[in-house]
Amino acid sequence: MEEERVHKPVLLKEAIEWLNVGKNKNYVDCTVGEGGHTREILKRNGPKGKVLGIEIDSELYKKLKKENLKRLILVNDSFSKLKKIVEKENFRPISGILFDLGFSSWHLEKSGRGFSFLRNEPLIMRYDWDPVKTPLSGSAGVSSQELWAEKIVNEWPEKEIERILREYGEERFAKRISREIVKARKRKPIKTTFQLIETIRKAVPSFYQHKKIHFATRTFQALRIAVNNELENLKIALPQAIEVLEKGGRVVVISFHSLEDRIVKGFLKEKEREGKIRILTKKPIVPSKKEIKQNPRSRSAKLRAGLKIK
Repeated sequence: MEEERVHKPVLLKEAIEWLNVGKNKNYVDCTVGEGGHTREILKRNGPKGKVLGIEIDSELYKKLKKENLKRLILVNDSFSKLKKIVEKENFRPISGILFDLGFSSWHLEKSGRGFSFLRNEPLIMRYDWDPVKTPLSGSAGVSSQELWAEKIVNEWPEKEIERILREYGEERFAKRISREIVKARKRKPIKTTFQLIETIRKAVPSFYQHKKIHFATRTFQALRIAVNNELENLKIALPQAIEVLEKGGRVVVISFHSLEDRIVKGFLKEKEREGKIRILTKKPIVPSKKEIKQNPRSRSAKLRAGLKIK
């Protein structure tokens, strides 16, 4: 039980520092997850400061809701609707907004949705998957959540699969993997993570199978990004964050791969050119060697921050 509770939020000290968390100030955590960053903010922004926490995953939302944390307003929705959520909750003034774009260890270890290539699970990969509303009975009965990983690998044209592997996974063997997926699904549908891994294994050269990073990593990343529309949601949310922040407020973004980081970096530069913000982090803040040792998943994290000046 203790093991389940110890979730390690990435760049925790740095996120708090760059958000400039202060007493009686309000903050938005756009990606509450298991609540690591939120708890730390609540420790420091009392007695009257609040946190608006947004969590797209209904299971994680329910889990945190049960804790009944004081001064936390919790909303089960997508951060792409940030402005609407802020208006609905009448949550002002806002001194800081945090995006932690990594998915939680709970998704990998406990969700059973196929995020990890170490477990044999159905190929779902959706954050907002509600098993009550849409049980997985093969592909039948799934209506409200129209896209999930199994659908992509079994129904999308080869060219489209190749495109997302190349664009979202930066996968050098995108062509070979997409060809092998189409070949394999003709024999029988690819429904589980292990089936998919076996298909990828057949497609890539043997040296690629023995590299430090698992050979399926980039394919899994690409599918997850496509299923959850991650990059588009980020592009939609960032301008809203600047809009709802008060003057002197800060936006802090922790990204985990070059595609996200590129979007964040480009956005901050554009807003600085427009005179709306000042970039606080000339170079991205990265985890210390100590943090990487304690939490290897933090190794690719990059934090960038901006201050709203008008």
